[in-house]
Amino acid sequence: MELLDVGRIVLGVILLVGGGELLVRGASSLAVRAGMSSLVVGLTVVAAATSAPELAVTTGAVLDGETALAIGNVVGSNIANVLLILGISALAAPLVVRRVLVRMDVPVLVGLSLLTLVLALDGEIGRGDGVVLLVLLVAHAAVAIVVSRRDPIVAGEQPAAEDSSGPGVLVSVALVVIGVGLLVLGARVLVAGAVSIATGLGVSGLVVGLTVVAVGTSLPELATSVIATIRGERDLAVGNIVGSCIFNLGMVLGLPALLAPGGLAVPAAAVALDLPLMIATAVALAPVVFTGYRVGRREGGLFLLLYAAYVGYVVLDATSHDALEGFTTIMVIFVLPLVVLALVGAVAYDLGRRKERRLAARAQPSD
Repeated sequence: MELLDVGRIVLGVILLVGGGELLVRGASSLAVRAGMSSLVVGLTVVAAATSAPELAVTTGAVLDGETALAIGNVVGSNIANVLLILGISALAAPLVVRRVLVRMDVPVLVGLSLLTLVLALDGEIGRGDGVVLLVLLVAHAAVAIVVSRRDPIVAGEQPAAEDSSGPGVLVSVALVVIGVGLLVLGARVLVAGAVSIATGLGVSGLVVGLTVVAVGTSLPELATSVIATIRGERDLAVGNIVGSCIFNLGMVLGLPALLAPGGLAVPAAAVALDLPLMIATAVALAPVVFTGYRVGRREGGLFLLLYAAYVGYVVLDATSHDALEGFTTIMVIFVLPLVVLALVGAVAYDLGRRKERRLAARAQPSD
């Protein structure tokens, strides 16, 4: 049985990579033909498509009464999106962040994350809370599209001119549909194998959702963002990550809250630790993109280190391992302060570089 589960994981990864490649090709072509920026396509169409596995898993978990797994999947996926996926993508190539992402989308992500914690303080995400999250999601998507269409300069780039040499509209749509299908199928196969292995170890639904299921359902974002980065579509890569986080909170959490008769019960452990950490990851992204409008390899490495520390803590805590106390002490006293100092240093360095460029530009004689 374990060999079968490993085979499912391998097959799932293959399907995810193939689906990500097709989705990026189709979405990029549609962006060119529609005159939309790659960033907006990443924030809306691609973000919704790559979040389809999270929506399927969360909805299925709610219908099966596994609300803890559903909450863990959403929260864990957002943490993985920022720290793991953005970190790997930045290591593949430094990511340039458009100003519209700084001005609107990162603050929206931080605000939605804070709102989710506030809504969960009473121990549940009710149907009314779900309506609020869905309305905010629709409003954000509408504003992003309108801003891109009416004022492309605000979006940081002009709309791309139509390229007749690229695939046609029908072919592009087919690529998107097939890509989404492969992503969903790959995620389901991978999660089935991973959950079987994890549950065999006797861990809770919340922990499975925060780790195994969260990473499994976030692999479409990973595949899509890394492939987009390699192909030079870095706006689409960053927009996909931020947009997926927003979509997870608005749709993946909001819709199941409407479907569940009594809303979604939120475990106390998630309110005490995981939701605040989700907010912290969104906040950690803000100073990086607000300074140099880029996510470099230094920041990517720091994000990966933070994610490894988070997963290590969750696993040790779930298994009540003897090393938990020592691990916590080392993280609090040594590792986290060093990470914070490194992050602050990276931000200060980027600010200094920007100041030097401004001074150099002013010093240049005008024609």
